[in-house]
Amino acid sequence: MKSLLNILWLGLKELRSLASDAVMLVFVVYAFSAMIYIQATGTSSEVNNASIAFVDEDQSTLAKELINAFYPPRFQEPKLISADMVETAMDEGRFMFVVTIPPRFESDLSKGRHPDLQLSIDATAMLQASIGAGYIKNIVTDRVASFFSRASGAHPQPINLVIRRLFNPNGVTAWFVSIVAIINQISLLTIVLTGAAVIREREHGTLEHLLVMPLTAFEIAMAKVWANSLVILCATAASLYFIVMMALQVPFAGSIPLWFCGVILYLFFATALGIFLGTISRSMAQFALLIILVVVVLQLLSGGTTPVESQPVWLQYMTILLPSRHFVSFSQKIIYRGGDISAVWPQFLMVAAIGLGFFVYSLSLFRKSIAVTK
Repeated sequence: MKSLLNILWLGLKELRSLASDAVMLVFVVYAFSAMIYIQATGTSSEVNNASIAFVDEDQSTLAKELINAFYPPRFQEPKLISADMVETAMDEGRFMFVVTIPPRFESDLSKGRHPDLQLSIDATAMLQASIGAGYIKNIVTDRVASFFSRASGAHPQPINLVIRRLFNPNGVTAWFVSIVAIINQISLLTIVLTGAAVIREREHGTLEHLLVMPLTAFEIAMAKVWANSLVILCATAASLYFIVMMALQVPFAGSIPLWFCGVILYLFFATALGIFLGTISRSMAQFALLIILVVVVLQLLSGGTTPVESQPVWLQYMTILLPSRHFVSFSQKIIYRGGDISAVWPQFLMVAAIGLGFFVYSLSLFRKSIAVTK
């Protein structure tokens, strides 16, 4: 009972220390609000508001239908330009795409010929250019097939491929990026807060004050774990509700309490990692360099940025030992697919087991560090 009280009071001391650090508080608030919103909306993997122009040298009904097939929000309102303006307009960056419809285009198609459409692309916007070319090809192919099926009264093709996207029907990038951003911020901020608390006490001399009290290394470490985990949990809950679900309108398919249970398990590992890095670091600058090395690896190999399956086979086996991989895995199952405990318990178990093992090791190292200090 006395040990629990010591952990409680030490944790409250950690919270008061964090509350007095204005820079750290601003960093936490910014990381779980503006940074997540900027990451979710600042980049996009789909075409959005792309500028497009047409050179209509056919002036046929089909040509007009093709031009009218492009509309917001994927494309801006199409502009009609002459053939001699294409090069100048592309050089000035006025249009990302210019489609040239040749003379007798509809007539040649109706006679069974295969006329070519010229698509000029400003590839300086590389991602939008590559994806937009596919959009334009699909739209033109679909409209041409639809036009001639109506004109000739022909029956539709015997096979009609219907594409249905699960979990994100419209392919909105923000739905995925926002969740990955929260996961990344949980990893980063938990490690930073916990490790900085260890180094701050060493630099300010408060660690020596704790050592003269009847406290154990376990009590000191657990106080940092629950205090910093509580801050991250509150920030995560606020970010999930106000930024992700309200501002970005991202649906949450599964159980929110179940996901937060998984977050708590992951925080146990992340705080242990923060204690470990804070223990082996001799200064805040050294700690910052270690953060860059560790957090980048955790984020790149977790499967949030790129699928685990795209990594080399030998590396995929190594990432099984990373709790961040299992964290991303059960987050996707719960948030996107509406999975319950029966679907995520293996990941929960792996995160808990790895977190417990790493916490025991970090506590042992922290205890040795305190013993040296004494």
